[in-house]
Amino acid sequence: MKVSSFTVAARGERSLRAGGTETGGSALVVTTGIATWVVSLIISNAVKVIIDENGETAWILRFIFTILGYATVFLPCYVLIHLSQRHNLHTLGGCQWRLLRLILTGTTSEVVAEADISPARPSNTNVQTLYQKALSLFYCCAGLQVSYLLWGILQEKIMTREYTDGDKIERFTDSQFLVFVNRILAFLFSGIYLLLTHQNVHRTPLYKYSFCSVSNTLSSWCQYEALKFVSFPTQVLAKSAKVIPVMLMGKLVSQAQYKNYEYTTAVLISVGMTAFLLGSGGDKKGNNVTTVSGAVLLCSYLIFDSFTANWQSALFKEHKPSSVQMMCGVNLMSCLFTSASLIQQGGFFYSLSFATRHPIFIMDCLLTAISSASGQLFIFATISKFGPVVFTIIMTVRQGLSILLSCLLYQHHLSSLGILGVFIVFLAIFLRMYYAQQHRKRKLEASEISDSKV
Repeated sequence: MKVSSFTVAARGERSLRAGGTETGGSALVVTTGIATWVVSLIISNAVKVIIDENGETAWILRFIFTILGYATVFLPCYVLIHLSQRHNLHTLGGCQWRLLRLILTGTTSEVVAEADISPARPSNTNVQTLYQKALSLFYCCAGLQVSYLLWGILQEKIMTREYTDGDKIERFTDSQFLVFVNRILAFLFSGIYLLLTHQNVHRTPLYKYSFCSVSNTLSSWCQYEALKFVSFPTQVLAKSAKVIPVMLMGKLVSQAQYKNYEYTTAVLISVGMTAFLLGSGGDKKGNNVTTVSGAVLLCSYLIFDSFTANWQSALFKEHKPSSVQMMCGVNLMSCLFTSASLIQQGGFFYSLSFATRHPIFIMDCLLTAISSASGQLFIFATISKFGPVVFTIIMTVRQGLSILLSCLLYQHHLSSLGILGVFIVFLAIFLRMYYAQQHRKRKLEASEISDSKV
């Protein structure tokens, strides 16, 4: 009975200290948010004086505004997480601490049941046949191809084509709004799916999604902005070399180890895709608009996108969320970041007024968001099952297929260099699969020999 009284007293004292910490912490978080917002506005106005909003370097201005908008969410959340970890606020009981537990532990439950962390999944993966793996790979590959072929056509239309309203001709310019529409629809789709289906207990701290969320939204932003400076074939050409930065980022982020044949085939795929795209005839009229700004944006896209794929792969390995849980978490954070940036820049008002003048723009945005949301489902499923390198190979092949289909449907010229590029790409993919199979076979034989000796 004495122990029980002591425990109650200790809990009361702890709750009292937590209450004081909560009051001071809340004030600090709010102050950080307001200060960040004010500083962002000051910097934004100062930058507008230096950089011409209508010049070629205006994308730098928009990029700075985007980063500042993200900071108004990121910095207050960082302060909140730091205070919670320092004072263990997320371990306290009560409904008011549920959000902190979700952010820091990935669940609102006060007690983490260790037995639920690793459910009986291994038995399913152990008995999975080669046919089942091949079928799963085909399903992911087909879904990615269909979703992103449609998405590519629509994004090019929105960013490069003009909308007419009687005598008035306008072109949409706010890339951030397109990113927001894509992310909020993907969040709603994944959230509804999670509510309607049974999922394993979520164990991924919510704040860990923020890192790949920022890189994901910035990669999409750079991709949209790049279309203002380079032609679509040039953008596709840049994406074809994405296998190599993904592998390099994998070594940097998760210390991944790759075999020599993986490096060799990655180079072959990039060389083959380059030859194919250069020999496809492309969009000749857009070649002369390639600028330094476009090149910088494309390089930034490759860096951000490579980081995103490898960070998500690391989260899958460490916390084992489902692909839909990953999709929901990443897009939730992306909605917070992009909405803060749009409010700060006045992007909502501009985009909605543009939509009222051009109703067809609304349909284009919805179709883009739907194809993007379905594509994200296939992205997360592919990365969780096969890893970021296989995902990048599928997407790289998709770049070639999009132009190959265009050549077949619209009789575009395909030179011998383009045909050679197609041959090199599929030869490299065949070699990669062959050597990977041989490596697994040797590893299995070595394991069986060691077991027999024991």
